[in-house]
Parts: sequence; structure tokens; C-alpha cells
Amino acid sequence: MVLDLSKVRHCDILTQEIKDSFGGFLTESLNPAFLSELLTALPEAAVLRSPDERRPYECDGLSAYRMLPGVVVLPDTLEQVRSVMELCQAYSVPVVARGAGTGLSGGATPHPEGVLLSMARFNQILSVDLLACTARVQPGVRNLAISEAVAAHGLYYAPDPSSQIACTIGGNVAENAGGVHCLKYGLTVHNVLAAEVVLMDGEVIEIGGETLDQPGYDLMAAFIGSEGMLGVVTEITVRLLPTPPTAKVLMAAFESVEEAASAVADIIAAGIIPAGLEMMDTPAIIAAEDFVQAGYPRDAAAILLCELDGTQSEVDAEMEAVSALLLECGARSVNIARDESERERFWSGRKNAFPAVGRISPDYYCIDGTIPRRALGEVLKGISQLASEYGLRVANVFHAGDGNLHPLILYDSGKPGEFERTEALGAKILQLCVSVGGTISGEHGIGLEKIDQMCVQFGQNELEQFHLLKAVFDPNGLLNPGKAVPTLARCAEFNAMHVHKGKLAHPELPRF
Repeated sequence: MVLDLSKVRHCDILTQEIKDSFGGFLTESLNPAFLSELLTALPEAAVLRSPDERRPYECDGLSAYRMLPGVVVLPDTLEQVRSVMELCQAYSVPVVARGAGTGLSGGATPHPEGVLLSMARFNQILSVDLLACTARVQPGVRNLAISEAVAAHGLYYAPDPSSQIACTIGGNVAENAGGVHCLKYGLTVHNVLAAEVVLMDGEVIEIGGETLDQPGYDLMAAFIGSEGMLGVVTEITVRLLPTPPTAKVLMAAFESVEEAASAVADIIAAGIIPAGLEMMDTPAIIAAEDFVQAGYPRDAAAILLCELDGTQSEVDAEMEAVSALLLECGARSVNIARDESERERFWSGRKNAFPAVGRISPDYYCIDGTIPRRALGEVLKGISQLASEYGLRVANVFHAGDGNLHPLILYDSGKPGEFERTEALGAKILQLCVSVGGTISGEHGIGLEKIDQMCVQFGQNELEQFHLLKAVFDPNGLLNPGKAVPTLARCAEFNAMHVHKGKLAHPELPRF
């Protein structure tokens, strides 16, 4: 069974229409017998039942989608997690796992008649192997805490999403998080070696391993980015890297977004792989500069931040080559950070771009799509045209090196119809990404936000395979239902409305 939460944004009350749309899956309250057994399996303080206790868990960072969970549990042992899963399986109760709630696609939106399984108390770094350069951690450990714990040994954990000070490694695994340094060092999937997972029936499995290859199917790749739909991760082994001896960043200012976008492709074409290559346009530049005084030129149409790391000689040579290339590409200025303090200041503007934009608009909606680098200029021009068409402002902040866009649509939820117009613009931007050979997500996942755009990205046969994979691990569809992978019937209706102009793409499919 699946849950469609598209009708419950901005509300907490389940209308009869919404109940009906759930196909009778909902009940008026949690089964008393289930709740009684839950209170036996966990300490009473670890089971949150009152509305006030449950309210903080009603949404993730994409706060447009809200729903009060049926009950919240906070286990702190593997056995407690197993007990929760076994009970939910026995009573057919949905389970939504949650990390720090910093996700941006509605993936942790709770089920109103289900269990919100918070992994916040699994927050220990269990061991560090300095010879193997690995760390074994629990899923509630903050991303940045891993690097802080091993910094004295000259090591760090590479994936660094902008929310790394708060987001957890378990959430990173669920969404396959990246960050500003993912161009050179990869996403979460490239930096996690093994995991302990509790399946829906309470079985505990080990996937991956600390060797370069494992026998059998690559289940790590399947679980990373699966958005909590296959199992609940309770332990993770991550790869640690030596801290580069030298890292320098430069900032290049451009008079046009197109020139900056072209420069990105030219840098990669020259055989140089920066540790990070980020781009911001004028609205984002001004917002960040007003917020943190990073030293950004407020009158530039776009800036590029390019970080190079390695040995001193490597960095110096590549910095000289990149500087010359950027000037050839039309940069009006290229400034190399003079010291570590200025390097951190340059990055502070980028790292704080989202909260900075939040200061200039009552609300903003963050889009996450990925495109080929060659299409950067074309897509940015298309975003500008779409923004004008919908009468909304857009600030662009993105990982330019790997084409991962983060357009921020500025809107006011207090104005009737403006959020709906914002959603429509976001959908058009994602469809634009697909049209140039890109994808509808780079690191934020699908969740609820992009489930209709999955019907644009994938065909019927592909979606069927996704459902078959989920059924192997969760045959009753209880783990994070209604997220990430749409039903074929939903796509048939979406395509009829948006693609085939009223004609069903697959009229033979059941309507449920």
C-alpha cells in the first residue's frame, strides 16, 4: 500500500477526502494493542504520544509538507530498533526513519497513522582504524563530527553538504548526500564501505565490507540513496582520507552567467579536477555578502569559487593555470585567497547561501537537479525565462563542477496561490534538467517533492523494477510509504494531465 501526501501540505487535519485517497489504509488511531506492546519494548520516555511531543517531527527542511506522526519513538539500542520493526510488521504499521530532519525533499515527512523512528540517540563514533583509514559510526553522528574526531590524526571525511554542522551520516546515506567537494572526492556512495541494516521484519543484515570488492550483488549502492525505503541503517563504516597538505581557493567574477558557466566546462576540459567548483549568481551573491561579508563583488553577474588541493607544487601550478584560463574565458577579476582566514571567508558565503537567501524572502523553495556541464549556460538562461514567466525571483547557488543545480525560488506562503505557483515553477525547472540529459536530483533525493517528476525521468519498465526491488526487502510497503517511487497509476494520470494532453499514456493500468 502507498501513501500520497500531495494533498496534505500546510495542514494537520485529515479530511475525509484525504482519508479516502489513502485507500482505507488509515484508522482513527493507532491500534491499542500495538501501542501497548510498543510501550513494553521501549522505555516510556522513548515513546512520544502527545501532539506537543510529536510536533517537532512533522516535517523535514522542506517545511511545505507537514503531517503529525501517529507516534514517535527514540530507540537507543539495536534490540529496540528490531523490536519496533517487528511490531510494525506484525500490526502493518508504516515506519518512517528520521535523522536530523535537515532533508530538503519531504523524505522524512511522517505517516499520520505510523511510527516516526528517530535515530537521534544513535550518536556514537564506535571506533576509528587509523591504519585502514576507516571509522565505524552510528547513524545519528553529525557529518562534521566525524572529521572533527579524526582531525588530530590528519584525516577527514570528505562529503560535506552545506548542512554538515547538523545533518547526520544516516541521513546522508538515505539521500546519497554530496557537498562542495564532491566533484573530486565523490558522494556518500563513494565514501561508505559497509553498513548494518535492520529490515522490516527485524532481521539484521551486514552489507558492504572493508575490502575493495565483495562477493554477490552490490547492496551498498542499492541502499545508499534509497531514502529509508529498504531498511533502517544502525551502523555505518566510512572511508577517511588524509587531509591535503595544501588547499587554496580563488574567486573569479564575471559580467555574465553564460561566461561563468562556459568557464566551468573549460576547466574540466583542461584536465584539472578542482576539489570544489561552485557558482553563484547576483541575487545569491548579494544575499551572502550582506549576511557574512565574504568579500564577494556585489555587482558581478556570477562568481566562481574554485578550490585546488594537493602538494604545494601541484596547487601552485594548477592555480596559475586555472587563473589564466578564467581570464581567457572572460573573468573580469580573479582573486586568490591570501591565507587560510580569507579562504574560509570565501567559503563562508557559499556555505551560508541558503540562510542568507532566507533573510531576503519570507520563504524559499530549494530545487535540486543535475545537468551535463555543457548545458549550464542553456539551463540557467531557461531558469531565468521560466522565473519571468511565473513572476517569481530565483537565486542560483550550485555545485558547478558536477552540474548539480540549487535554484532557490523566493516566494511568500502568506499570499494565496503563490506556493502552488512556486511548485509549478520548480517542476518546470526539473523537467528542463531532464530535457538536456540531466536528472531530477543530485543529492536531496525525491521524497514527496519530486515524485511526479519521476514520471518524467523514468518509464514504466524502470518504475516496475524499482517496485520489485523494494518488494524484496519490504513486501508489504511499510517503509516510508508513498515516497520516492510513484505508482504506475499515478504516472499514468500525471502523463495524461501534463504530457499527453488528456490522453492516458497507459489506459490499461489499474486506477488506484
